[in-house]
This record gives sequence, structure tokens and C-alpha cells, in this order.
Amino acid sequence: MDENGVLAEYLHTMNHLKYLKCLICGREYAPDAIEYICPDHDNDGIVDVCYDYDLIKTRISRESLAANGDYSIWRYKPLLPVYPGAKVPPLSIGWTPLYKADRLGEQLQLKNLWVKDDGRLPTGSFKDRASAVAVVKAQEKGAEIITTASTGNAAAALSGICASVGQRNVIFVPESAPPAKIAQLLVYNSTVMLIKGSYDDAFELCLEAAAEYGWYNRNTGYNPYMTEGKKTAAYEICEQLHWNAPDVLFVSVGDGCIIGGLHKGLKDLLKLGWIDHMPRLIGVQAHGSNYMFEAWKNSEDILTKAPVSGVTVADSISAGLPRDRIKALAAVCETDGAYVCVSDDEILTAIPALARGVGVFAEPAGAAAYAGLVKAVADGLVQEDDRIVVLNTGNGLKDIKNTMMSVEMAGSTPHHIAPNLQTLKRIIQENRIL
Repeated sequence: MDENGVLAEYLHTMNHLKYLKCLICGREYAPDAIEYICPDHDNDGIVDVCYDYDLIKTRISRESLAANGDYSIWRYKPLLPVYPGAKVPPLSIGWTPLYKADRLGEQLQLKNLWVKDDGRLPTGSFKDRASAVAVVKAQEKGAEIITTASTGNAAAALSGICASVGQRNVIFVPESAPPAKIAQLLVYNSTVMLIKGSYDDAFELCLEAAAEYGWYNRNTGYNPYMTEGKKTAAYEICEQLHWNAPDVLFVSVGDGCIIGGLHKGLKDLLKLGWIDHMPRLIGVQAHGSNYMFEAWKNSEDILTKAPVSGVTVADSISAGLPRDRIKALAAVCETDGAYVCVSDDEILTAIPALARGVGVFAEPAGAAAYAGLVKAVADGLVQEDDRIVVLNTGNGLKDIKNTMMSVEMAGSTPHHIAPNLQTLKRIIQENRIL
């Protein structure tokens, strides 16, 4: 097939993607008319990817999924903005476990509670979903280098997936990022720029560098296709619950792309008729990084609201100015949801609580979602019979320093003993272990 034939086939099979719509002015663009954002609003011109759902219904159904043996995000390929024949990364991304958390439910007097553990993805965080789509889109365009700014997880996700396909990449992260996350970047052989500043500083420099050198930009809240990768978690949750959508979904919020992605996925499922109601989305933020909570609570204009400090023990949700704030606010407002705010101590307390209650080891940002559920129960935001899903977005091994702080707060310390039975017996007796 010649070049024109390849292009014609590409356009034909990508016709489920109708247009890109600016979320500020509503202007619509053909998918190939703009690279990332609406040019009328500088870097704030976030766009949404809009689909032809009638056409999609001819390509995928709940029945076809039931017969599909590919348990990765690519089982939903007809709902993603990629060429159907596109080569996808070899890593197994998606279909993370959804655990029924009965003991945690009993503690909170909730009858139907589940925890979805995206800490089980290849690089240990939810961000693998978006980065997989980014790599496919970048290679679609023949990009030599992909870049992103991150507090750590998005960077590690891009780094690991690029390593799996031999794709060069340049990463911008604050030098304060947890060492485990920086180690991931280096072991995957990324070019790493440790920024002497905040995540917001790293984000702005990444934008400038991408524009200067023509790199493919994976940045959250700038590249609209990141939402499309993240929405796959909503598909999985509903499919794992046999298409009985939850009533409430809890997720931690930093830049806002994850909660926006979940909302997009749920809207897709409603338009396809695969679920019968929209779950309430509850975003959880840390007190020191509570931009979205303040904007929602005070009905503030998120296009003019000034940044907050963005300081929290949960580095993955540290964002002074959430880049996907338009979608993040809509996710809560359009689902009759809410934002809740939790302290760093509440986040740290949630790490061992989640681990001991259901066996899921979460980093601070992931545990924040469970801390938010505890707060929501106390505030009467959920009911005993609600079907509730808590999403853990990252593995606890990514931040051992704060994990050790959390277990010390819980009163858990190891026993240092001599290697003899008498010493062991004394420790057992003194601590009433038996």
C-alpha cells in the first residue's frame, strides 16, 4: 500500500474521533488541526476529545468484551484515540485488581466497599495508563523524543514504558521527588532534569523545552490524550462490577487529570448504555495542596484563581496550580459529588489502615483517597448502603520515608533481638504477642 493508501486507511479507521473541543470557548477543531490546546487561551486552552458513539457501538460491546482475552487497557481500543492497528507497548497495563474490602467496610459501617489497586501497574502507579497512550500517540507522529514534567509517578510511567519500546525521553521533576521515583527514572535510562524548584516550575520549563526542541509533550492537563488513557480505570471498575456502576468513587486529586479521566470514562459508558447511572465522584486533596477544594467550596473562578502552596507529604498530589482544573471541577460538579480535604497526618494514618484492612500498600497520595472516605463518612457524605470504590493510585514502595513515618505513628516498631530463644521468649512475654 502506498503512502496515500496508508493515510486513507488511517483516516477511515480513526473516524470514531470526531473533533477536539475547547473547554473554555467551546470551539471545535479537527483532530489534526491542533497539537494539544486551543490557541486562543495560551496554555490554559484545554480541549476534550469527542467521539462518534454510534460508530463505536458497531466496533465494541459488552458482549465482545466478555469474549476478549486481552486484559489490558487495549481491550478498550475502539474507545481510545489511537489507530486500531497501532503497535502498543509490550508491558501489561490495566485490569488491576478490585478488592472487596469487607473489614474496612465494617470499621466504617459501610456494606459495599471496594478498593482498586493501581499500585499493581508495571511502574507502580496509575500514570502508566496515560503514558501508554502518550507513547503510542508520539510514535504515531514519529517523535524522536517524548517529554513530561512530573512530581515522580507520571515521569516514572513514561520512563518505563519508553524503555519497553526503546523510545528516547527527557524528564523534568523537582529535585525533592522521593528517591525511589528518581531511581526508577535512572534505571530506565531516561535523561533526567532535577529542577531546583516546585512541580509548577518543572511544568513550565518542560513546556518551554518541548516548544523549543519539538519534543512530543506528554504533560498532564496540556496533552488532551492523557485523559483518554486515564479513563480506562472507570471502564475496568464498571466491568469488574459486572456493569453495576458504583454509587460513589473516591480518588485523590493533584493536577486533576485522574478525576477528569474517570469522569470521561463514566460519561462514555453512559452514552454507550453500558451503565445506568453516573457515580458521584469525590475528590480528595491535602490541606497544603487544596486548590480544587477551595475553588469548589467557594465557587471560585478557576481561570483566575491564584495558585496555592502545593505543599504536602503526598508528593503525587502536590500541585499549586492544577493543570487539568477545568475537567477536575466538572467531574465533581456534574456528578453531584464533592471535594474533601484531609491533613497530612490523616493521610499518613491511612497508609497502615489501608494495608492492614485490605492488604493494599499505598503511597501517601493513594492512601489519601481512603483518608477522604473516612472524612466523608464522618461528614455524612456517604450512606451505609452506597456501593463505594476507593482508588489507590500508587504503590507504597515509592515513598519508604513517609511509610516509615506512618507506621511509627501507628505504634509499629520492629524488635531488635539477639539470635537466641530466651531473648525471643522474653520479647514475646513482655509484648503479649501470644
